[in-house]
Amino acid sequence: MYRSYAVNDADALIFENTIQTQIDSLKVIASQNDVKHEYPFNPNFITDFKGYTLGMSVEEIDRLHKYREGNKYVNSAKEFQEVTKVSDSLLNKIARNFKFPEWAKKSKVKASYQTNSTKPNEHVNKIIYKDLNKATAQQLRKINGIGEKLSARIIKFRDRLGGFLIDEQLFDVYGLEKEVVNRTLKEFKVISKPQIVKINVNNATASELSKLIYLQKHVSESIVNYRNLNGSINSLNELSKIEDFPIERIDRIALYLSL
Repeated sequence: MYRSYAVNDADALIFENTIQTQIDSLKVIASQNDVKHEYPFNPNFITDFKGYTLGMSVEEIDRLHKYREGNKYVNSAKEFQEVTKVSDSLLNKIARNFKFPEWAKKSKVKASYQTNSTKPNEHVNKIIYKDLNKATAQQLRKINGIGEKLSARIIKFRDRLGGFLIDEQLFDVYGLEKEVVNRTLKEFKVISKPQIVKINVNNATASELSKLIYLQKHVSESIVNYRNLNGSINSLNELSKIEDFPIERIDRIALYLSL
């Protein structure tokens, strides 16, 4: 004997519509996760890969790298275009994410003021700076605001770095106020730079990364975990995705890392 069962087509249709709605919602969420977030970055440290993803040509990237080899920095979008020769359309597209350090903005304003206020025939005295990497504690204490403790702290920080690479690293010394740093940099500059071997962020161990003064141990471990999950790190700006990464120090950290 066979039994027959009645099938309610309306109920089946409602069920299928419910499932389809859930699938559509998941697709929307997935597409939102796939959106590439744009993070602010300093254009002075654009790598070949980063330049390619931005739409720059090989020649434009090479012009920037050649300019940087002379230890020179671009401090505005206009200077970036003058150096790289990128088109107006590309500049308008990528410049909105340019992030220059505060000192660059102040230097630009100061330079503009000096240009407007200096007469053509006015004599300008050339300042002879002392080498920040050779300064003694006694020399540093001559700066108003630097005493015995701060002078010792500056030298200790310099030793841990292996020597300052750029003047602005003086701002990173704990307890040293901006006004004091600005006074110091009126007399001291990085003249003799140390030779460093950059750490490859795609090969280094957490222990090797944590030797960099700017990276704490747990952040170094997170970098390695992120790399293991994603295969590789294609841009130093990717590091901003890592929890507790000191994004405000990315310009300094980029001086010590390679891809």
